[in-house]
Amino acid sequence: MGFGLSETEIFYAKGFKITQGDDFSILEVSQAFPGDHVPFRYLVLDNLDAEKPEGDFDAIITLPIQKLIVTSTTHIPHLDFLNASDRLIGFPDLDLISSEQTRRLIDGGKIQDIGSGAKSNIEMMIDLEPDWVMISTLGEDLKNLELLKAAGIPVVINGEYVEQHPLGRAEWIKFTGVLLGKFDEASAIFSQIEKDYLEAIATTKDIEKNEKPSVMAGVMYKDVWYVPGNDSWGAQLLQAAGGNYVFEAQKGSGSIQLSYEYVLDLAQESEFWLGASDFKSLEAMASADNRYIHFESFQKGNIYSYTSKKGPTGGIEYFELGYMRPDLILKDLIKILHPELLPEYSLYFYSRLDER
Repeated sequence: MGFGLSETEIFYAKGFKITQGDDFSILEVSQAFPGDHVPFRYLVLDNLDAEKPEGDFDAIITLPIQKLIVTSTTHIPHLDFLNASDRLIGFPDLDLISSEQTRRLIDGGKIQDIGSGAKSNIEMMIDLEPDWVMISTLGEDLKNLELLKAAGIPVVINGEYVEQHPLGRAEWIKFTGVLLGKFDEASAIFSQIEKDYLEAIATTKDIEKNEKPSVMAGVMYKDVWYVPGNDSWGAQLLQAAGGNYVFEAQKGSGSIQLSYEYVLDLAQESEFWLGASDFKSLEAMASADNRYIHFESFQKGNIYSYTSKKGPTGGIEYFELGYMRPDLILKDLIKILHPELLPEYSLYFYSRLDER
C-alpha cells in the first residue's frame, strides 16, 4: 500500500497536512490545540468501495457526506463557502450563528441546538447520527471525543485557532474541503482570499516607519488591561496594515495582562484605539470606567470596534467570519489607518464608536 501517495502543498497553515492517494485522503493534525501532542490522523475514503490503506486512524470517514455537526462559529463560513450549509444538522447554541443562509435553515427547523460550548449534549449528537463531527478543543474536552468515538461517530479536531498567520487560519478551509469531498473548491476559494489579502498588503509596502500611526488596543476588566500579544493573529494584521502597535514589546500570541498605569504611560498619546470591546459609544465607555477619557484617542474619537455587525440573534460576525476573511479585516485596518490607500473601500467589520 501507499502507491500513488502525494502530499498536498499547504502554504501558510502549520497545524495540518493532506496526503492524497488514488481514492482516499489522509488528514494529519499536528496542532489540534496548544502544547505538544501526538498527531491526530483521519482517513477520508472517496466512496464505499475505496480500499483502506494500512495504518491507524483516529477516525475513518466515507464520502459522500449527508449530515454533519460543527461546534465553533468559525466552522460555519467553511460550510457557506462550500455550499454545504444544508448538511449541518446540529450546533451548540444556535443564537451565536450570524450567517444569513444558516439562519434560514435554523428558522426552518433544519438544525438542532445541541447545548452550549464544551458541555454540548453528547447524547443528542449521538442520536442525530452525523457522518462526522468537527470540534475545536483546548485538550480538556477530549473525553467527549472518546464518547463519540465509542458510539461509532467519526470526530475530527480543527486547530485553526492555534495558527498565528492570518492566511494560515483561512487555509483550514482546505481541511474541511477534504472532509466534504470538495478539496478543489476549497483550494480555489482560499486562493482568491489569498490574492485579495496580498493585493491589500501590497498597498502598505512603501509606508515609512514615521508614517505609521500609533495604535493601542484592549480594555480593562476588574482593573486589569488585556491586550493582544505582539505575535498574535490580530497584532500581525495590524502591523500588515501599516500600524505601529504600541504594545509590540509584549511578546506572545495570547492575551497579555497589564496595569492601567503602564498602559496610560505607554499609550496615552496613541492616535488610534482598536478593539474596544462591545461598547456602543464613547459615553458608554466613559460610564464603564472614566479612566478611559485620559487617552488622546478617546478625546479625538479615534476608537474603533469590530463587534457592531451582528446576526439577528446577537452573534458577532467578526468572530464567525473573521478567521476565514483576513483580507477584509486587513482592508478595514488599512482604511482606518491609511484611508487614502483604499479610497473606494467601505469598512466591513469595524465601525467608529461615535458613528454607529
